[in-house]
Parts: sequence; structure tokens; C-alpha cells
Amino acid sequence: MIKLCDINQAAKEKLPPEFRDKSGIGVHYVDAFLKPMNAALPDGTRVACKRRGLKVNLTVGAKKGSGLMRRLAVSDNPVIMLQAALAEAAAAAGVQLQVTETEILVAP
Repeated sequence: MIKLCDINQAAKEKLPPEFRDKSGIGVHYVDAFLKPMNAALPDGTRVACKRRGLKVNLTVGAKKGSGLMRRLAVSDNPVIMLQAALAEAAAAAGVQLQVTETEILVAP
């Protein structure tokens, strides 16, 4: 596993109910969490992760995958929904993604 980035600890401040969010899925938290993931690995492979509505798109080099933020099927907690969506996107892209408490690791 290769370290992709550190987790943005300030993203937790954007979780409801402290931060007003009408989306129901915590889009402000999700966007703040995903922003540091747009980076390059040490070998030069580009990694991009973006939210488009309820969909999280993950691109690692030429591999692409997406996952959905499922409020009813997974949880109404944005943190748990995002972890499930990232796992689904990574599986669809054929890469391994591991999120620890402080960093995000990827194996292309």
C-alpha cells in the first residue's frame, strides 16, 4: 500500500448538525474529505476522486470506478456512507483503498 494523502481533519467540522447541510448526505463533509485525494502517487500515477451528486468517482491512472452514497441502504451517517461509497468505487476500479484514522492508502 502506498500513502496517497493525509485525511483532512477539518472536514469533521462540516458534519451535520454543527454545519448546516440540506443535502442529507453531508456534501460539504464529503467534498472536504475528498479534496486531498486529488494527488499523484510517488510513481507519477494520478489519482482523482470527485463527488457528482450522490456518486463518488475514483480514478487511479487509467482505472475508473464509482460508488453511490446510499443513505437508506447503508446509514444516515455521512462518514459511514462515504466509506461505503469509496469501497464500492475502489472495487469497481480494481484497486485497493484503505482509510485509516490519519491517512489514505492505495494499492493500484
